[in-house]
Amino acid sequence: MGGSMDLQMDAAALQAFLLRDFGQVAGDFVIERADAAGLALRLKVADRHLRPGGTVSGPAMFGLADVAMYLAILSRIGPVALAVTTNCSMDFMRKPAAGRDLRAEARLLKLGKTLAVGDVLIFSEGESAPVARAGLTYAIPPK
Repeated sequence: MGGSMDLQMDAAALQAFLLRDFGQVAGDFVIERADAAGLALRLKVADRHLRPGGTVSGPAMFGLADVAMYLAILSRIGPVALAVTTNCSMDFMRKPAAGRDLRAEARLLKLGKTLAVGDVLIFSEGESAPVARAGLTYAIPPK
């Protein structure tokens, strides 16, 4: 695996970064874990995240996957606000349970100097089978 396995930012530092640089969405997310295995991020599901039928919308799940991977990368490289998503492929496999938070499990598969590749599994709280899977690639700006 490329890149450093050492954490540059722990869960508390990542949460503070989110609040400072992405205050408009920071309240939606709780970083549950940031370690060598990856990052776990919770989406506190609210009415605005739902679509008709009472399930969490695709855009809300995409946002969760994207933020989880972004934070997993920052946990390794530090607070680089301009790292950006260059590709995402997402499979929606099951309808999320109504009225439950979603949890994303992000892991980095490759962390290079200019690109990071990872995947994210999304779960409904209390369920063992994932509701969605995303593969993401990020561009990392030169230092």
